[in-house]
Amino acid sequence: MYKLLLCTTYLRTRYLAFVCIVSVMLGVCTLIVVNSVMSGFSNKLKDRLHGILADVLIETERADGFDETPAEMEAVIRASKAGPHVEAVSPTVEVFALLQFHVMDRSGKRVPITKHVRLIGVDPAKHSKVGRFKEYLVRQHADPAPSFDLTPEAKQRFERNRQFSEWDQPPKPNKVAQAPGPRSVDLFKEPIIPAGLEIPVVIPPPVLPQGPPPPLPGAILGYSIAHYRYKDPETGESKEVEILRPGDDILLATVGADGASVKYKTFAVTDYFKSEMSEYDGGFVYVSLDELQQMRGMDGRVNCLQLKLKGDVANDNQYVHETLIPEVQGKFDPTSARVASWQQHQGPLLAAIDIERGILNLLLFMIVGVAGFSVLAIFTMIVSEKFRDIGVLKSLGASDRGILSIFVTYGFLLGLVGCILGTGAGLLITEYINEIEAFLARITGQQIFDRSVYYFDKIPTNVDPMSILFINAGAVLTCVLFSVLPALRAARLHPVRALRFE
Repeated sequence: MYKLLLCTTYLRTRYLAFVCIVSVMLGVCTLIVVNSVMSGFSNKLKDRLHGILADVLIETERADGFDETPAEMEAVIRASKAGPHVEAVSPTVEVFALLQFHVMDRSGKRVPITKHVRLIGVDPAKHSKVGRFKEYLVRQHADPAPSFDLTPEAKQRFERNRQFSEWDQPPKPNKVAQAPGPRSVDLFKEPIIPAGLEIPVVIPPPVLPQGPPPPLPGAILGYSIAHYRYKDPETGESKEVEILRPGDDILLATVGADGASVKYKTFAVTDYFKSEMSEYDGGFVYVSLDELQQMRGMDGRVNCLQLKLKGDVANDNQYVHETLIPEVQGKFDPTSARVASWQQHQGPLLAAIDIERGILNLLLFMIVGVAGFSVLAIFTMIVSEKFRDIGVLKSLGASDRGILSIFVTYGFLLGLVGCILGTGAGLLITEYINEIEAFLARITGQQIFDRSVYYFDKIPTNVDPMSILFINAGAVLTCVLFSVLPALRAARLHPVRALRFE
C-alpha cells in the first residue's frame, strides 16, 4: 500500500514529472493524428482503386487482343473450379490514345489542345456490376442503366457547335472548267443550236426520304480533363472552370488492331468520370466497347477481362492469390494472358504507401523516445535527491523489490497519464482536423491541404482502435523501461550508507 501512496504523492507534487507527461502526451497525440490521416488516405486510395478495378483481371499485351472471344473466355472460366466464385464478368478494351479538342482564346479563335489519355471501351451495364463505375459518374450515378447516349441538351449543343464550325470555314473558290482548244468561249453568249438537233430532256433523280441521322457516339471524360481549378488572385479562393461540356466534340486517335495503322474517330461528351483521384480523373476516357472495337478493327475481341468475385471469396486474399488466380491462369496461355488481382495490379503503389507509413511511424515514435530519456533523467535526479528517504524506507523494512516497484510504478503512472491525455488530444484533433486546417489557412493565408491535387472535399481520416492500442502500449512500455535503471540504483542502495551522516 505504501508503494502506491508514494507514487501518487510524487505524481502530484513533483513538477518535473509534468515534463515527462507532456512529452508522452505530444508523442501519442502526434502518432494518433498521423496514423489516422495516413490510414484515411490509404483506405480512400484502396477504395478508389478497387472501385475502378475489379477483383481479378485477365490482360494481354497484344494489340489485337485475345484469340478467343469474350463469350468463349467466360465459358472457360465458368467451367473451371473458380467458376462458382465468379459473380460478374466485364470485357473491356484498354489502349493509350491521343485526345484532341478545341477551346476559344481571347480573340475568339478555336485553338486545338492535345492530351495523352487511356482510352477504355466498356459495356456500361456489365462494367457497373464488377466495380463502382456507375457511382463515379457525375450525371448518371443514380441512373439504374447508365449509357453513352447523349441528352437532348447535349445533342442540341453538338449540332450548334457543328454549325459554328462550318461557318468558321473559309469559302471555297468556284473553279470554271474550260474546254481544250485555241478558241475562247464566251460564257455570256447564248449558244446556237443547229437546226434539226433536239435537246434531250434531263429527268432529275427522285428525291428519297432521309432517315434519322445515325446516333452520335458518346464518350465519358475524366473530370479533370474537362475541368480545371485555379486560385483567384483577388479573393484567393479556388475556382473551377468547365472547358468541355456535354455535347462538345472530341477527337480520339489510337493505334489499330494491326499495330501499324492509326485509327481516329469523333465522339461527343456525354458525362464525366469523377473518382476523386487526379491520376485517373485526368487521364481516363470511356467509350462504348462496340465503338472502340469497330474503330480499331478488333472483330469483337478484347484485351482485358475483369472478374467480380462473390463476397465470401473476395475478402479472402489468401484463397484468391494461392488458389483462384493459379486456377484461372492454368486455363489460358501465360505468354499471352496474365491473371492478377487488383492488389497485384497496383502492387508498387500500395507497397510504397505501406512503406511510407511504417517509416513515418518509426520516425515519429522517436518523440516517445525523447519522453523516455526525460523519464531516465528525472528519475535519476529523484534517486539522488531522495537518497536519505530511500535509506529510511529500507531501514524500516522495505525490500529491494519494494523500492524497485515504487519507481517502476511511478514510471508506469507517468506513461499512463501521458497516454490518456495524448489519446484524448489526438482523437479531438482528428475529429476536427478539417476545421483546424481551415483556421490555420485563414491565419497564415496559405492553403495547407490543396484540394486541387486530389479533388477531395475534406481531409480523409480513419481511426483504427488497434493502432491506438499499440501506440499507447508502446508509450507506456517505453516509460517503464527507461525507469528501470534508476529504480535498480535505488533498490541496490544500502541503508547504512544512506544514513551514516545523519
